[in-house]
Amino acid sequence: MDVSRAQAALRQIAKGFEELAAALGPADEPDETERTARLIAEWGVKGLTQRQASALFRKHGFAPQTAGGWARGDWIAIGEDGLRYLTARSHEWLEERA
Repeated sequence: MDVSRAQAALRQIAKGFEELAAALGPADEPDETERTARLIAEWGVKGLTQRQASALFRKHGFAPQTAGGWARGDWIAIGEDGLRYLTARSHEWLEERA
C-alpha cells in the first residue's frame, strides 16, 4: 500500500464531507469560539480529573485529546493534587471576550 496516496485520498474524502456539511446550510451548533467560552465558563475554577475534563470537552463538541493541546498552550495545568485546572490565561481570555 502506498501510504502517501492513502493519506491524500483521506484528505480528499474529509474535504468532501466539509463541503457537503456547508451545502446543507448553517450549522445549528455554536462556532469554536463560542464552544470554548462555554467550556471555560462551565469548568470555572474547580479541579477536574482527566475523565471529567475529557467528558467536558466532549460535551462542548471537542475531541478529548484537545485537553492536551490546551495544556501545551498553557490553558490548562495539572495541580499538585493531580487535577486539571484552567490557568489564568483561560480565565483572562473569557473575561476579555465578555
